[in-house]
Amino acid sequence: MGVEEQRAGKFYVERDVLDELCLDQVARRRTHSTTPPLKERVKDSLRCSMPKLKRSVLSTFPVLSWLPRYSVRDNGLGDLISGISVGIMHLPQGMAYALLASVPPVFGLYTSFYPVLVYCILGTSRHISIGTFAVISIMIGSVTERLAPDSDFTFLNGTNGTAGLDVTARDAYRVQIAASTTVLSGLFQVLLGMVRFGFVVTYLSEPLVRGYTTGAATHVVVSQLKYIFGIHPARFSGPLSQVYILIDICRHLPETNIGALVVSLVALLVLIVVKELNSCYEKKLPLPIPIELIVIIAATLISYYGNLNSQYDVAVVGEIPRGLKSPSLPDVSLWGTVVGDAFAVAIVGYAINISLGKTFGLKHGYKVDSNQELVALGLSNTVGGFFQCYSVTSSMSRSLIQESTGGRTQVAGVVSSVIVLITVLQLGTLFEELPKAVLSCIVFVNLKGMFKQYLDIPALWKSNPVDLLVWLVTLVCTILLNLDLGLAASIAFSLLTVIFRTQLPRYSILGQVPGTELYLDTDTYEEAKEIPGITIFRSSTTVYYTNAELYLDALQKKSGIDIGKLLTRKKKRDAKQKRKDKKEEKKAKKEAKKQNGVNGHLPNGTVHPEDKVDVEKGSPDLKGNRTDIALTDRPTNGQVNWAYEQQWTRLDLGSETGSHGDDAITQTSSTVGEEQRGRSSDIDTHTIILDLSTASFVDTVTVMMLNNIFRDYREIDIDIYLAGCQVCVVEQLSRASFFSESIPKSRLFTTVHDAVLHSLRLQGASDVPIYECTLDMACTTKM
Repeated sequence: MGVEEQRAGKFYVERDVLDELCLDQVARRRTHSTTPPLKERVKDSLRCSMPKLKRSVLSTFPVLSWLPRYSVRDNGLGDLISGISVGIMHLPQGMAYALLASVPPVFGLYTSFYPVLVYCILGTSRHISIGTFAVISIMIGSVTERLAPDSDFTFLNGTNGTAGLDVTARDAYRVQIAASTTVLSGLFQVLLGMVRFGFVVTYLSEPLVRGYTTGAATHVVVSQLKYIFGIHPARFSGPLSQVYILIDICRHLPETNIGALVVSLVALLVLIVVKELNSCYEKKLPLPIPIELIVIIAATLISYYGNLNSQYDVAVVGEIPRGLKSPSLPDVSLWGTVVGDAFAVAIVGYAINISLGKTFGLKHGYKVDSNQELVALGLSNTVGGFFQCYSVTSSMSRSLIQESTGGRTQVAGVVSSVIVLITVLQLGTLFEELPKAVLSCIVFVNLKGMFKQYLDIPALWKSNPVDLLVWLVTLVCTILLNLDLGLAASIAFSLLTVIFRTQLPRYSILGQVPGTELYLDTDTYEEAKEIPGITIFRSSTTVYYTNAELYLDALQKKSGIDIGKLLTRKKKRDAKQKRKDKKEEKKAKKEAKKQNGVNGHLPNGTVHPEDKVDVEKGSPDLKGNRTDIALTDRPTNGQVNWAYEQQWTRLDLGSETGSHGDDAITQTSSTVGEEQRGRSSDIDTHTIILDLSTASFVDTVTVMMLNNIFRDYREIDIDIYLAGCQVCVVEQLSRASFFSESIPKSRLFTTVHDAVLHSLRLQGASDVPIYECTLDMACTTKM
């Protein structure tokens, strides 16, 4: 082996053909693993040292790694401005999204305070803004409304006999349900993070997440229509509930509150116009116009001085208690009822959080630890649940504001929490006259980004129809089956698409590009030519139990060799030949006895010496006859390539032709020769090379299939070689006792080209091509 440098830009490579055994010697395969044994790893994980303790503390509390090095001069002003901007956004969004969770608006402000502080200590992302989010809020709202419907809190007014609604008791129970669900979902996240299960989010592909959030946005819109129109539709749950709600809303449209509708239209118009101006002049404005806060203040003033609630029956936020709630234990008895919803909230919240966090991490060049993020988000929810908060995750709109206004660390989150705290302690009561319709309008406008995800449809149609199918199925399932069942059905469908893709791979016959060692799909590349006598077969995916049978069928179809028919025909021919041999042997014995009885004895009963020689050695003519029959059925090398038998016709030999002796043998031999020449022109495969370079693992079914391929094709005298196996695949084959005397490791080659050269040498090729390559990748062949 060697590399001989010729001149700049050219080189010649000449090496021996490498099978697996030769490769182990040349590359000096390690005899032991570099990975420490499990016992040593367990000991190392339990061993304590100061450096290890320091790393553990810093990874658990990331704030300790950046806060001591925090530069007020470099980051202080940006974090301050960013925190104030995000805090102003927290106020309207917190109260608005609380309506989605079906809890009083003040609990949205609590949710924008406690979890944010916890994440600042434990989180690894510097730019995301934790707090209320529409999708998570609507998921919590579906639980609270299902377990605490209005019908459970109605009472009969004894004065006038009308039915009333105990709003205070209903809201208190809904807050309890939301807090219990939040604590449980937080515990799920913490446990998954502690067992390093952050990769679970990989099962939620981007098309699935985007389709799910788009479907959830539809739920949000439907849930807020009652505030826009000022009506009171019935509540429905279960599959198709959104359809029933829409039908009921249409039925109640004649009861629309004109005052609520006018407030909604005006608020929508102002919000949309100003937000579009913010987008158009984003680069010119130092800070975006806080139109949401302006609209809230203006609507509160108009509602207060215009008496919209008393005169026009416009629903308002109502009483907002001053101060913070004391912590309380969640109702553990509810966990059995909400366990499925809590797990769905935990997974969806983490998926949104980590996708946004990694986006900012890649943009600004720092690492976001997926497992630590899971723990940080889980503890934010767990601690928040004890203070009557509901589940949180990162918000794209607030995170973009936090980044664009100069925020560089989570100090901005602390500043935003201070803004919320001041509002809760001193300014909360000022928003008691705020119309709920305005909060619904704020929710609508902030869903713009989610509804723009419908533009994914044409993009996915052009790039990947399967991903488009996942997106559409997720959207439909989320809308029709509700958020919990919709998520489960979407994940199941997404995994099924992966299975179907592995079950329907692309099978190819490879051909050599002339003058190179490249082997490409002959259906794709015109210059890729099959090598006569050699079939190179490749699957585009890993072969395992679900597609092993398909792999075998495709191999027979692509190679044109029906192994089942050939083996059956060979067995019949062998049985027939065996019967003929026995028949000829009996006949020969009978002829010998006959000759012995007529000519083989002298009158005194002794045997003539010349005839004795004939008896011992056999009749020269008869022996020649038997030998020629054997040669007729088998070539002189003692093997028959049964792949040639696809076009064979049954031959009448020996007694079936009614002739004996040299004439019959000559006729039979010429017939076999003619048929051999005829069928060789149709099928002349002597070698099949299986390119396993795409395989990442092999299972028991695959090993059994490969064993069967070697065994069956050996029966019809076709050589089978494996090529391009990764090290892990070779190790798995060895552990499965795949290699043996009948299938040695010398049947496994490093590349397809090595296997081809080996096969050609066995077939008598004496020249080995050498490729002369230049830097422009033009290659020529030298023999």
